[in-house]
Amino acid sequence: MSEIRAIEVPKWGLSMEEGTLTSWLIEEGAAFAEQQEVCEIETSKIANVLQVPFAGVLRRKVAQPGDTIAVGGVLGVVAEASVSEAEIDAYLAQRSGAPAVADAAPSAPAAPPSTAPEATAAHADAQAGKHVQGNDLSRPAPAAARAQPTSAPGEADWQIPQALRGVSAQDAFATPHALKLAAELGLDLGQVPGSGRGARVSVADIETAVRAAGGQVARRAPVHKAAQPAASRADDSQVAATPLARRLAQQWGINLHDCRATGSRGRVCKADVQAQRSTVAPSPSSAAQPASKPEAFDTLPMNGMRKAIAARLQASKREAPHFRLHADFDMERLLALRTEINAAVPAVKLSVNDLLIKACAQALIEVPGVNVQYDAERQEIRRYADADIAVAVALDGGLITPIVRQANRKCLAEVSAEMLALATQAKAGMLKPEQFQGGTFSLSNLGMLGVRRFDAIINPPQGAILAIGAGEQRVVVHEGQPAVRMQMSVTLSCDHRVIDGALGAAFLKALKQRVENPTLMLV
Repeated sequence: MSEIRAIEVPKWGLSMEEGTLTSWLIEEGAAFAEQQEVCEIETSKIANVLQVPFAGVLRRKVAQPGDTIAVGGVLGVVAEASVSEAEIDAYLAQRSGAPAVADAAPSAPAAPPSTAPEATAAHADAQAGKHVQGNDLSRPAPAAARAQPTSAPGEADWQIPQALRGVSAQDAFATPHALKLAAELGLDLGQVPGSGRGARVSVADIETAVRAAGGQVARRAPVHKAAQPAASRADDSQVAATPLARRLAQQWGINLHDCRATGSRGRVCKADVQAQRSTVAPSPSSAAQPASKPEAFDTLPMNGMRKAIAARLQASKREAPHFRLHADFDMERLLALRTEINAAVPAVKLSVNDLLIKACAQALIEVPGVNVQYDAERQEIRRYADADIAVAVALDGGLITPIVRQANRKCLAEVSAEMLALATQAKAGMLKPEQFQGGTFSLSNLGMLGVRRFDAIINPPQGAILAIGAGEQRVVVHEGQPAVRMQMSVTLSCDHRVIDGALGAAFLKALKQRVENPTLMLV
């Protein structure tokens, strides 16, 4: 077989597991040079172009725009013109783990009629851009190779996507009903996110995962409520009842004859009317009242970025024992310095955020015990010599944390220019993995939105994050006298596994010193 090579989904960062092909930049049959951009891929964090590290001819586009493919999966096949289509089919079959099918196989038995619709549905899902795992990305193979049912015998209306199939580990953390169902369906519980206590998987979690992966769940039999006795139509004006009970009964269309009388002197009371309303069907008189409209809502699927944020922050909240420290900073001198620099140097436009990034970086160098990452797997604390400050930037589909590297070594103008460039790239979805992965400390600022104080969740593997509130005029004691001063509240969230209270307090003290004496940031 002549040399055939694959264009694969790259791994842009340690946490990347899959990518979505958004567009091809070259056509089938086109030759490309080494390091030429051939397609665009979107991950849970960024959208970037793929540069192929070799030259060749794109013979076949295996993936189509909209396909989501695991890292290492095949996007396209590269081969010379002398390579036959049969050889490419055999190569893709080998990559996908499926046996190659000969072009002519008259003796092969026809697939049972019952499997044909399932095979057709599976093929339709692949062409519609459904989630594709690994290397199961070849073009439609001969029917004998494609006729794999999407549901096993006895699964009723269940259709389990290939991505969820497998055998669950014996120690899978799931409810007994979920364990039994997974065994019946041949479903791997390790691929199903759990929503219960301690991430325990339930039957509802299985149904959610199957639907999210493009499968189908069995319809449940409807639950029939017991028939309710017909409401009384007799005149209830003479029934003994409290004035409030009578008024509620008229409002809700309830006949007082249908209510138990548990009030004083044998009267129907408010509780009796409420009990009747919750246990029986409304009377004919209430049917004339306008029925309430069903609540209107939109169902919005979670994109890759939103899923990644949910998974990381849920893990951080569950695994990292958060504790929080609050402090108030006087902002008068810092704001005065900002105004002076911006007026004196037209090319520089410092923001409060820029000044806080620099202040945090210097405080981290002074208190290095907070400038850390925690490796839970190795049970190690990594303490860094430089402060790499990750700053939360809000996007339409979530948020991302571009990093100002070695912020402690940069002047204020350099910090400001780099932060502006990073925020612009982040909003355009053009950050490179090294620009947002890692970091030793995070900063989240909601002050511009008027939030006075809030708590932030630690961005693992970092040990702490600073939540910054809005600056506002407050009456405080200044030099022994009441005065109106610009104040700002901050909250430091720390991972108690690596940072103790005294250490966090020392960091806030160092930060407060720089915010209230900002000339320290100039030396």
